[in-house]
Amino acid sequence: MPTVLCVAEKPSLAASIAGFLSDGTHKTRRGGQDVHEFVRVYDGQRCDFKVTAVCGHVLSIDFPDKYQDWDVDPGALFDAPVVKKEASPGARVVSHLEQEAKGATHLVLWLDCDREGENICYEVVDACVPRMRPPPGAARDDYVKRAKFSAVSKESIERAMATLGTPNRHEAMAVDARQELDLKLGVAFTRFQTRYFRGKYAALDASVVSYGPCQTPTLNFAVERHLDIAKHVPEDYWVLCVTARSTETDEVVALRWNRERVFDRDAAELFKRLVVDDARANGVALTAFTRTEEKRPRPSGLNTVEMLKAASAGLGMGAHAAMQVAERLYISGFISYPRTESTAYPPGFDLRGTLSAQRHHPAWGEHVAELLDGGAMTRPRGGKDEGDHPPIAPTRSATSERVGGGDAWRLYDFIARHFIASLSPDCAYDVQRASFACGGEGFAVVGQSVIEPGWTKMMPWRAIEEDPLPELTPGAKLAIAGVELTTSQTSPPPYLSESDLISLMEKNGIGTDASIPAHINNVEKRGYVKIGAGRRVVPTDLGVTLTRGYHAIDPDLALPSMRASVEKQLDLIASGEATHAAVVAHALKQFAAKFHNFVANVDRMDSLFEAHFSPSASTERPFSKCGSCCRYLKLVTTTPQRLYCATQEAVYDLPPGVVKLYHGRECVLCGFELLLLTSGDRTYPLCPYCFNHPPTGMGHGARAPRRLVSGCPHPSAHPIVAELSTGPCPECDPDDDAVLLVEPVGGARHKLVCSECTLLVKFSEELTHKVCATEYECGGCGGPCVEVTYKREKTPLAGGETRHVACVACDDLLRSQITLSRGRGGGGRGRGRGRGGRGGRGGRGGRKPASERDQKMSFKEF
Repeated sequence: MPTVLCVAEKPSLAASIAGFLSDGTHKTRRGGQDVHEFVRVYDGQRCDFKVTAVCGHVLSIDFPDKYQDWDVDPGALFDAPVVKKEASPGARVVSHLEQEAKGATHLVLWLDCDREGENICYEVVDACVPRMRPPPGAARDDYVKRAKFSAVSKESIERAMATLGTPNRHEAMAVDARQELDLKLGVAFTRFQTRYFRGKYAALDASVVSYGPCQTPTLNFAVERHLDIAKHVPEDYWVLCVTARSTETDEVVALRWNRERVFDRDAAELFKRLVVDDARANGVALTAFTRTEEKRPRPSGLNTVEMLKAASAGLGMGAHAAMQVAERLYISGFISYPRTESTAYPPGFDLRGTLSAQRHHPAWGEHVAELLDGGAMTRPRGGKDEGDHPPIAPTRSATSERVGGGDAWRLYDFIARHFIASLSPDCAYDVQRASFACGGEGFAVVGQSVIEPGWTKMMPWRAIEEDPLPELTPGAKLAIAGVELTTSQTSPPPYLSESDLISLMEKNGIGTDASIPAHINNVEKRGYVKIGAGRRVVPTDLGVTLTRGYHAIDPDLALPSMRASVEKQLDLIASGEATHAAVVAHALKQFAAKFHNFVANVDRMDSLFEAHFSPSASTERPFSKCGSCCRYLKLVTTTPQRLYCATQEAVYDLPPGVVKLYHGRECVLCGFELLLLTSGDRTYPLCPYCFNHPPTGMGHGARAPRRLVSGCPHPSAHPIVAELSTGPCPECDPDDDAVLLVEPVGGARHKLVCSECTLLVKFSEELTHKVCATEYECGGCGGPCVEVTYKREKTPLAGGETRHVACVACDDLLRSQITLSRGRGGGGRGRGRGRGGRGGRGGRGGRKPASERDQKMSFKEF
């Protein structure tokens, strides 16, 4: 007699399938994996049936033994071969399949109906087919069949048995490609990071510093929200709260100010006075009143992502736990397949029959009976049929005791209520809108009352909150009941909820409906986030540091764009438009390039780890304010010195020299607190952000953050340099764009310093109190003038004047009071020290010819 071997994905599913196909007459052989045996007609003849199961994937992809050693260069893993090994050697699943396949003539695959299920199909086929004894001359597609089903019920299983197809090789290969790419990318980065950081920082509490192509973008979403919160600066605002009393009903109505809020207290006080004065004299005028009937539409079908979001936000269940509960409910036959992207039911789906199964339920049977008998049943609204599985629905009626209570009941209850609600009428409600005017200001109020609750009977947490307005007549005047000006502060956004995170992952193509919970679970298990109150996802210090480190080196490593691009390529394999080999080779080439770039620039991430996890991190002192979060940066005095923002996990390298604060001044471009940089005996202004991220169009372009700079750290076009500039340096090459600056130090200022070379222009300390740059231009050469303030008792000016505005190059008095010298330290940024411009100066916009400059001023030869 022919033998049909059926293989399901889980033992409990195998038991259910055997029960349905045998009408409960099967016998069970117990063992590592149970085997259920019975006789049934198949392909027109009586056959022996054996139904058994695997436990998920039979095989897993891995590197050969020679690449298992962590001492192997991680970069070599991108070109390493991969092999498939038994996923759970102790379970001996492969040998079990081989044993049961001996002599079998047909193989029916009852694996989950998704890409992972297709991949497992071929793992089972590879184990079974070599041991089978198929009908003579039969092609593989004739004796290897695939069952497609969406619910574990007798009707669904029998339908699948009657419509057997073949497994999808393209979808299986897409999974193989994803597994290989994830393995190589994840292991290469994880091994390198772990070896680099784990032994370097004792305060780093992590056995493995892992990277994952889905895990890391998931973490990035949480960190981005954390940074938004950190950057938030509270701002005071004022709201005008007005209450009016109806003269007809004496009811008090709270009015909403059309401006909502203002950020200027004086303006708010003005608006209040205008409203109070007008209200006392004329009352509050009702300018418009309308009533409309509106509807809150019933929900569409329930897909996996919406189920997980609802479980997290409404039931307090983690996504990972909710998925496990849903799978148990499915295998037990209480709900349909819980992994689906569809929100629309396919044509032919028995909505009425599925609903009828709930007719006698003690909690909602009465409502179901009304829908079925009263003709109120409707089709679910809108939605999209993705062609995979129908939306999630209950397959039979169950009570709390029947499903086991606890989370299982709460999830079943939600799924059942959602399904029934999707077949119920829309919710109808009456909306009243009133507009008011007083003191030139507009106000409004909205009321609502339920006409027909419809589907919200089944989902009362989404019901309309009734708050009707009193009867109001257009043109009527309401008496003022109160006017109050309340003050508050803007608040930062909250941390992402797990539900929010699931939405972002779905929107950006990170993971599948089935793997999304696993990725969230991974970042929590690895200590990169913590799940706080309300299932808010709060990144840890390690999670923030890692993510900021990726952004400092290659943002693609953390952003969702790279993973989304890979998923699109995998879709091409699944649809047969691209080959496994071509997609894998192309992606690995890109990944290897990114890995080598990461290794070459890992010091950027190391700066963050050192600032946060080094022993000195706890003793670093607050120094200057961050322009992004308005909190204090810490000065890290190790070499090279840098500023560290603990709030945003950002590091700003500083050039060599001594840094101190610049009297609390801020950069007009980025808002960071300015510093003074002393190099040798010269002092320059320094913006830490602009030094690390030079503004575009300012001459020097992108600067390597740790470049050795002994001159001015900013180009002459930067506002903090231009503010102090007194014109071009006469000693530097014109192409250097070098300028002489008034030295920005506290107390007496007696010299000009070149932004590039070591030239110093010193004014007489005996006579001079201070020197300042000005906006005045010289009438002779067109260059900028300086303002010299003399000591009152030493002033050389007639009449005891102490203020003198003049050009250093043209004014004889100033020229007689300066001396030129070379300062200590190297000269500038390493560009030419030519003297083509020696001996003169021009305006800010250009330089005079050399002959003309030499006539204006002659500098001493060094």
